Amino acid sequence: MDAALIIEWIIKSIVLILICLTGFAYLTLYERKALARIQVRIGPNRAGPFGLFQTFADMLKLIFKEDLIPAGADRLLFQLAPVLAVAGVVGLWAVIPLAGTAYGVDLNVGVLYLIASGTIATLGILMAGWASNNKFALLGAFRAVAQMVAYEVPMVLAALVPVLLAGTMSLQGIVRAQGEMWFGLSAPLAALVFLIAALAEVSRVPFELLEAESEIVAGFHVEYSGIRFGMFFAAEFLHAFTFGALIAVLFLGGWQGPYAEEYPTLAALYFILKSGLAYFLFVWVRATLPRIRIDQMLDFSWAVLTPVMLILLCLMAVTNRALQEEPFLFRHGALLAGNLFLGLSALILLGRQARRLRREARARAGMANPA
Repeated sequence: MDAALIIEWIIKSIVLILICLTGFAYLTLYERKALARIQVRIGPNRAGPFGLFQTFADMLKLIFKEDLIPAGADRLLFQLAPVLAVAGVVGLWAVIPLAGTAYGVDLNVGVLYLIASGTIATLGILMAGWASNNKFALLGAFRAVAQMVAYEVPMVLAALVPVLLAGTMSLQGIVRAQGEMWFGLSAPLAALVFLIAALAEVSRVPFELLEAESEIVAGFHVEYSGIRFGMFFAAEFLHAFTFGALIAVLFLGGWQGPYAEEYPTLAALYFILKSGLAYFLFVWVRATLPRIRIDQMLDFSWAVLTPVMLILLCLMAVTNRALQEEPFLFRHGALLAGNLFLGLSALILLGRQARRLRREARARAGMANPA
């Protein structure tokens, strides 16, 4: 292999890692400012103009804070867990196209790589709980595995919809296939399910069960402090923005836009704006919705999202194949109609189930408290 090519790959990798690890600091500032606006309060505004130095103060505090390892902990696994958590997120950016000519590598199995690489972060979380020698951390790790496995299934099924429509697993190919119409317009239900599953994968509200302080103190990282806790913190925020980038690539056309092919810088700007818009949805949900119970969370995945996505995937495959020779707008209109019909049907069935459960609860309450 050419030595110049190897050096180019190494330089690209270092630049990408530095951008990811330093960019998360501004993600925390953006999120704290956005949450403050939504909740009508004041966000960080003391350290530096408009609070711009607040993130650096927080980083310095984490770097110089004492790094403790519990007695009886598995030292090797304890120290390796936060590294895996960060590596599992940064590794995803190797295949995400920033523009037509700006990407790490264009794999023909890019979506499969995303699914496989994303499990490394889950392994780091499980390793952290197991190695901490703390029952609360272990319980948090078990909850993490249950939650991530449950929502990995509908997320993978939702990611297969763009693969089906584009006819390729290459992320660059999926972006180019959306030159005429975004897949989020043809398959909005798949995009919504992917967003919900992504919220669960990064443990964002309303799926913040891994760190439910009233139940398990602080989850799998309860024994971590200093820079190791900061690595878990960085992985969480960077993972959320990464999922925003994946939503942009799979459903919002990625870097596609007017004059994107002629001007790569403009294409990268389109990609950043779309990713930021998708990331704002994560922040908006966090500021709005309450936390749900663990049984509600798992039931919602296995009993609602997974069956809906299985039906949708079959419906999309049959419709897309049957209308392959039809005009472009007619075919995508039929795909949109199928998504809307299935989504409306699911909402009606969920509404009926909710009313039935409320009637049963009132009946039980009446039997327990007779007049």
